[in-house]
Amino acid sequence: MFADLLKVFQSRKMSALIFLGFSSGLPLYLTSQTLQAWMTKENIDLAAIGLFSLVGIPYSLKFLWAPILDRFVPPFLGRRRGWLVITQLGLFLAIAGMGLQDPKTALVLLAINALFIAFFSATQDIAADAYRTDVLEIPEMGAGVAIFVLGYRLALLTTGALALILADRFAWPQVYGILALLMGVGIIASTLAPEPVLTNPPPTSLRSAIIDPFIDYFQRKQLLPGLMILVFIVLYKLGDAIANNMSTPFLLQTGFSQTDIGAIKGGMGLVATIIGTLAGGVFLSKLGINRSLWIFGGFQAISNLAYLALANVGKNYPFMILTINIENFCAGLGTAAFLAFFMSLCNKQFSATQYALLSSLYAFSQNILIAPAGLIAKQTGWPLFFFLSFLISFPGLALLPIFAPWNGEKVSHSVTMKRPGLDDEDLK
Repeated sequence: MFADLLKVFQSRKMSALIFLGFSSGLPLYLTSQTLQAWMTKENIDLAAIGLFSLVGIPYSLKFLWAPILDRFVPPFLGRRRGWLVITQLGLFLAIAGMGLQDPKTALVLLAINALFIAFFSATQDIAADAYRTDVLEIPEMGAGVAIFVLGYRLALLTTGALALILADRFAWPQVYGILALLMGVGIIASTLAPEPVLTNPPPTSLRSAIIDPFIDYFQRKQLLPGLMILVFIVLYKLGDAIANNMSTPFLLQTGFSQTDIGAIKGGMGLVATIIGTLAGGVFLSKLGINRSLWIFGGFQAISNLAYLALANVGKNYPFMILTINIENFCAGLGTAAFLAFFMSLCNKQFSATQYALLSSLYAFSQNILIAPAGLIAKQTGWPLFFFLSFLISFPGLALLPIFAPWNGEKVSHSVTMKRPGLDDEDLK
C-alpha cells in the first residue's frame, strides 16, 4: 500500500495538485484567523475583528467573473495554468503589501489591503478548482481531493502555526513579508503542471460563458432540486464556520498564547485534518457521496460541542488538544465529501463558472453570514455562543433527504476501478 501511495505522487497531475493546494490555501488565514490574531494583539475591538470577515466578500462573488476564466485564454501556459500564474503574482504583491499596514492607526487601509488579497485568492481558487475538476477523471476524484486538501492544509499550517510562532519573535509586518515569498511555490507548480485536455470546446463568447453554465446546471438537476442543492451548500457548514471564525480570539482570551495556538492548533490539528481527509477519501469510495454527507455532517456538528466543553473547563491544555483534534478531524472528513460533491455537480465545459457558483455560495456562509459572530460572542459569552453554533448545524442536515437520500445512491463494491495516478498516461 505504501508503495502504491508513492506511485500516486509520480503522476504529474497528482504531484501538481499538492502544490496547487498549498498555493490555494496560503492566502486564506492571512485575511481571517492569522489577521485576527494580529488585530487581537493590537487590542482591536472584538466586534471589529468579527466584522473583518466581510473582507472575504470576493469569495462569495467570484462567480461573477469566473466566466472570464472559462472564456479567455492567457497568451502563456493555457486556459487554466495561465490564470493560475497571473493570480499568484497578484497575491505575492498584495500579501507583501500587508507589511506596510498598521492596524492601530489605519484599520481601513488594512481592510482594503486584505480585500485585495481576498480578490486575488478567490480568483486563484476559480482557476485551481477548475483545473482540478478538468484534470481528474471520476475514479481519481477521491485521491485528487485528498492530495489537494493535504497541500491546502500544509499551507494553513504555515500561515497559522508557523506565522503565529514567528509573530512571537518578529513583528507582524515582517511575518507577512516572509509569507509573501511562499507564493513562489504556486508559480513553479503552475508552470510545470500538465494542462487539462478537454473533450468539449470551451465557450466561444463571453455571453455563452456567462449564460450556458446556468442553463446546463438547471437542465441537468431541474429547477426545484437544483435550487435546494444551492440552499444546502449555504447551510451545510454554517454552524462549523461560525464556531471556527471565532476560535482564535476565544483561545487567546481563554489564556493560551500565540505559540500555544500555533503549535497545537496548527501542528497537531494539521495531523488530525490529514487523517480525517484521508479517512474521508477512503470512506467516500465505500459509502458514496450521499451517505458521506450525512455521516460527516453529523460529526461536524458534534465537533462544536467540544468547544462548548472547553469554554466551560477554561484554560486546560489536555482539553484544548482534544478539542482542536476533534474539530480538525471532522473538518477533514467533511471537506473530502463536500469537494467531491461540488466536482460531481460540474460540467467540465463550464467548470470554472459552475464550481465558482457553488463555492461562492459556500463562501457566503463562511464570510457573510458569520459576520455577526464576534458581536454574538460578546453578548452571549463563549459557552452559549458555541451551543448556538451547534444548533445552527441542523438546518443544512435537514435538507439531505430531499436530494441526497440515504438509499438514493448505489455504491458498488464489486467493480474494480482504475487506480488514481497509477493507471493513467502520466506514468508512461
